[in-house]
Amino acid sequence: MGFDRRWDIDVPFYIEIAVGAGDIDRLDHVNNSVYLQYMERAAWAHTLALGLDWDTYVALDAACVVRHHNLDYLIAAKLGDQLQVATWIGENDGRISMWRYFQMRRVGDGRTIFRARTQYVTICLSNGRPCRMPPSFAKAYAPVDRV
Repeated sequence: MGFDRRWDIDVPFYIEIAVGAGDIDRLDHVNNSVYLQYMERAAWAHTLALGLDWDTYVALDAACVVRHHNLDYLIAAKLGDQLQVATWIGENDGRISMWRYFQMRRVGDGRTIFRARTQYVTICLSNGRPCRMPPSFAKAYAPVDRV
């Protein structure tokens, strides 16, 4: 399954990222911590595409923060690789927690190089404590069906 050339869901949201010199470590591949940065960039781009921005978070006094990551590094990305970083909401309890899924493919050969899922919980920005997900979050972050 790791080398499948298909997306894990029909028509995911994705961004493209070119691997730069600052992403490469001493092993001559993308450093494992950089994948988290790619995930964050894709997640925020997706959030904006869903109609939520930082001003909305502030107005609602709510934000989504990472609680847990599951990461699977399948194939190393190298300098100059063009990557498609896809993300979608796979689960949402509509109360406090949701799971966002990620899949990264190398454009050159279409191979999946990385998969992850991240659990987010909703917090109040004013005090940093968990809070109930605003209805607009539950609606925007609705789960999608997998292939």
